[in-house]
Amino acid sequence: MRVALGVSGGVAAYKAAELVRRLQQEGIEVQAVMTASAQEFITPLTFAALTGQKVITEMFGSETASANVESAIEHIAVAQRIDLLVVAPATANVIAKMARGVSDDFLTTLYLATKAPVILAPAMNVNMWEHEATRENIDILRARGVLVVAPEEGYLACGMTGAGRLASVEAIAAAVCGRLGIAHDLENETVIVTAGPTCEDVDPVRYLTNRSSGKMGYALAEAAVRRGARVILISGPTRLDSPQGVEFVSVRSTEQMRSAVLEHLPRATAVIMAAAVADYRPVAPETQKMKRGSGRVTLELESTPDILAEVGRAKGDRIVIGFAAETDHVAEHARGKLQSKHADVIVANDVTAEGAGFDHDTNIITLYLRDGGETAFPRMPKIDAAHRILDRVLELRRAGREIPAAQGRR
Repeated sequence: MRVALGVSGGVAAYKAAELVRRLQQEGIEVQAVMTASAQEFITPLTFAALTGQKVITEMFGSETASANVESAIEHIAVAQRIDLLVVAPATANVIAKMARGVSDDFLTTLYLATKAPVILAPAMNVNMWEHEATRENIDILRARGVLVVAPEEGYLACGMTGAGRLASVEAIAAAVCGRLGIAHDLENETVIVTAGPTCEDVDPVRYLTNRSSGKMGYALAEAAVRRGARVILISGPTRLDSPQGVEFVSVRSTEQMRSAVLEHLPRATAVIMAAAVADYRPVAPETQKMKRGSGRVTLELESTPDILAEVGRAKGDRIVIGFAAETDHVAEHARGKLQSKHADVIVANDVTAEGAGFDHDTNIITLYLRDGGETAFPRMPKIDAAHRILDRVLELRRAGREIPAAQGRR
C-alpha cells in the first residue's frame, strides 16, 4: 500500500516522522510531501532517511534542480499511484485551501488531483480550531468524504490549553489502517491462497491453459495480509507482482500446484482455492514439437487431480473456500460443488457478466454456504470482494469453528 503523507507547517510536524515509522510497521510505503512552512520545523532529509523515498517540496523543481516535464506532472503521477493521502499535521491554512479548492503548492494540488481517500489530522491553536471559518471548512471537507481525526485537548505549544493538539500517532495510524482495510482480525490465521491459471504441456512449445489473470487470488492474498494473517500464495503463471508480506510459491502445472498445496497444508488454518486449475491435460505430451499436417489432429486428454476435493476430504478443522467460475446455472453448479468438494463456502460468479469475468479489476460474487444460505454482492473492486470473502472466514471463527493446531506454522 502506498500513502502520501502531507506535512504542513506547525510545531507538531516532528510527530509526522513518528507516524512514518508507525505506518511502515503495517507494511505501508510512505512518500512525504512537505509545504514550505513545514520545512521551517523539520528538514526534508529526515523524511528521506525514514522513507527511502524522494521528499517532494516544490511544485516545479528547485533552484538546484530545474523544472522539466516530469516535475511538471509529478503531482498527477503521485495522485494516481497512492492508495491514500493523509495530511498530518494539517494547519488551518492548508485546511482552508483544501476546502476552497486553492492549489498553490504541491500538497494542495495533489489533493485536487487524487481520487484516493483523504485523511486530515488538524493541529493548531485552540482559538483557530474553534473559529467559525475553520469549523465551516472542516464541515465542507467532511461532506466530501474526508476523514478528520479530531485534535486532542491539552497544553499547546502556544501556552494555551484546549483542543488543537495533534491526535496521537496511534489514532492517526488507526484511521489510516481503517481506510486501507488493514486490520488484525485474522492474525491467528495461516491462509493458503491459490491463484492464477495452471498450464498443461501439449509439446515443448504448446500448452493448455485458461484466461485467468490471477487478480482475484492476489487480491485475496493482499487483503489477508492487511488483516494480519500469515499468507502462503501458491500461484500459476501471471503477470502480477506478489503482494508484500506473503510467502510466495510459483508453480506451473496442476500437479505442481497440488504438491505445493499438500506440502503447506499442515501449516494452514484456512485454504482459499481461487486458482483456475486446468481440468484436463494431455495423456501423452509430445517430447518434440508437433509439426503441422494437412489433416485433423486428435488430442487425448485425462482429468487433472481435483485439488479442492482432496483438500476438502483432508481439511479437519480447517476452513476451506472454493471458487466456481460458471457460464450458466450458477447457483446449481455452485451448490453441487459445495457438497461434492466438502467445502465450507463456494464463491461463485458468472464470468459472462459484465465486470465479472477474467482479467477484470472488478467482480460480482455470490457466497454459497453449507447451511444453505447465500449472500450476493454487487459489482465491486476485487480487493473489496476479497474482504467480503475473508469476512466469512471471520464469521465462521466467531461462530465456534476452532483454529486447528498447525504443524510448523510460522
